[in-house]
This record gives sequence, structure tokens and C-alpha cells, in this order.
Amino acid sequence: MNKIVSVLFLAAVVVAAVWFLFPGKKGLAHGNQTAAENYQKYCAGCHGARLEKFAAREWMEEEGAASAFKSIKYGLESIGMPAFEKTFSDSEIEALADYVKKGIPADRSLLEPAFTMEAVIESEAQKFTVDTVIRDLNVPWGMAFLPNGDMLVSERSGSLYLFSGGRLSPPVEGLPEVMAIGQGGLLDICLHPDYEQNGWIYFSYSYLGDAPGKPAGNTAILRARLDGNSLTDQEIIFRGEPATDRNYHFGCKIAFDGKGHIFFGIGDRGQHFDFPQKLDNHNGKIHRLNDDGSVPEDNPFVSTPGAMPSIYSYGHRNPQGTCFDPLTGELWVSEHGPRGGDELNLIKPGLNYGWPVISYGINYDGTVLT
Repeated sequence: MNKIVSVLFLAAVVVAAVWFLFPGKKGLAHGNQTAAENYQKYCAGCHGARLEKFAAREWMEEEGAASAFKSIKYGLESIGMPAFEKTFSDSEIEALADYVKKGIPADRSLLEPAFTMEAVIESEAQKFTVDTVIRDLNVPWGMAFLPNGDMLVSERSGSLYLFSGGRLSPPVEGLPEVMAIGQGGLLDICLHPDYEQNGWIYFSYSYLGDAPGKPAGNTAILRARLDGNSLTDQEIIFRGEPATDRNYHFGCKIAFDGKGHIFFGIGDRGQHFDFPQKLDNHNGKIHRLNDDGSVPEDNPFVSTPGAMPSIYSYGHRNPQGTCFDPLTGELWVSEHGPRGGDELNLIKPGLNYGWPVISYGINYDGTVLT
């Protein structure tokens, strides 16, 4: 009798273990959770806790829940939207799509930001208010103040504006062709430290490369001078290779070290197993160049066979914030990680920062990454 009980107990343990380890398609999402809970847990980080990012999505009106169901289940790889078919059952996806569709008000203006312009925001250091200086821009990405107080503003869609005397200029002429798709487009603006002497302005953008079938590109760096409302003396000093058809993880903030070098980061271009840990490409790296685009002789991989000589560090996912500590001269980079895996890194020459071998985040669909 004791043997029978022991065998039955062992069998029950095995069944429970199998159920726990292999829970099936909807084991990750927990079927008891409501669509609202699933949205907050899996979607709000990108789309806004109150559905704010859907305010301009006209396809939600035209195609509705059916289109949302397809996007949630199968993802949109080209723009970085993960597939959730392994996370949710079809009924959970239907409920989530319906929640998104019904949660968007007919009057999109009701999707307000987290605070109003009249509000007083209190930080640890001080209180402040937010004022609107320029309206109706389409994803403003970078800005730079000229010595006379005028401001250059880049719009990710590919336009550059000069804000002077309280007025926004017509689009500045002279930009190269920009691949304005997904996270790509016209990105950062940075003045040379000696701008008042040499007039150089540096721009990061995604270029449109040559590839059969679909648009492909990568990050590039342009320098030019401003003459009135036009760019002159344009020089493309860097083009990331290879070009890919993924429309996300381009980097790319620009920083100067005050010693004649320009630094910038390029993301893994959505192919984390292909690029960040290999030195034969520009993706998933921090780069260091002389301000004219030439390669410094003391870059860490200049003498490494097959390595891209501009590489300063590698193993990055999407390094986007780049700045130097004005007191120590150290280079700090903020990096978009996977879900829960954002990083702030102190960059040292030649170091491997681990992506995707090590990460403290998880995939956006809730599955384990490392």
C-alpha cells in the first residue's frame, strides 16, 4: 500500500512539474488577468498607460480590432513590435485588441499628457513649469542652440527648422535623403565645440541604402555649415554598415570630447544575434572619430584584423543618450534595453558591454532572454 501511495505521489509531482515547466501557449499571460491588466503589464511601456500613443493611429479607425489582433499576435518585426502568440491565447488577444479599440475616445484630444502646461512640477531639486515654445512638430528629435540664441530643431520625418525671434523658419534646405521609417529619420544635431570659429554643425540621420525588394539603411553622420536657411559644405563623414531593412535601433546622439573627437552610438538594428558581438560591422557599437571623419590612430581596434576601426566599445543594444561629464571627462551612455533592461553605462575603450549575451531584462512578450 505504501508503495502505491509513493508511486501515485511521485506521479503527481511529475505531472505538476511538467505542467509548470511546459504550460502551453497561454501559460505566461495567466488567463485570469483582464485585458486591462495585460495591457498595463505588456503594452503600456511603449504605447502609454492611457493609450496615448494611439492618438494619431488612423488605422485604428479604419481597420479596428481585427488589425490590432493581427499586430498583437504576429508582431510587426520591421518596426520592433514583438509577437505575442506565445504569450497570449487567441481569446486573450481578442480581448486585448477590443480593449485598445474601445479605449480610444472619438475625440483624440482627450488623450492628454500626464500633466498640463499650467501644472507646477516638483523634482527633488526644484519646482518648475513647462511652457510650449514651438507647436505642431512631428516627432522633434534633436535641437541645438546657436551662439546668437537661435535654435535648430530636427524633425524625425526629415525636416530641419531654424527657430529665430519666436518664429519657425521654412524647412532648411540642403539635407541629404533621409530614410524616415520607424525609428529612423533625421535625428540629432550637435555644434562643433569651435563652432564660432569653423561653423561646423553635425547631424545624425538614417540613410536610404540599396537593397532589393524593400527599403534598407543605417545611421550616418553629416557635417555642414548653415548659410541663411540652407546647409552648405555638406560632408558625409560616416555611413554605418551593413544597411538592413529593420526600421529601429539606429542610435544616435552625438557628443564631442573637446579633444577633437566625435562620439556616437548605433543600435543593433534589430538583429542582436548578428551584430553587437562581432567587430566586422558598425551595429551595436559606440564609435569614435576625429571631427573630420578620419579614424584616430589610438582607437582600440585599429590593428584588429577585420574590425571596423571606428569602434570604441561594443555589445550594445540601442545606445541613444551620449554625453561627457564636464567635471571628470568621462563618457556616459544611456542604452535602451529589452523590457526592464535599460542601462546607464560608463564607456571605456575596447570594452564589451555584453548584449545580447547578458541582460537584466526580458523579451517584450515576457519570455526569458538570458
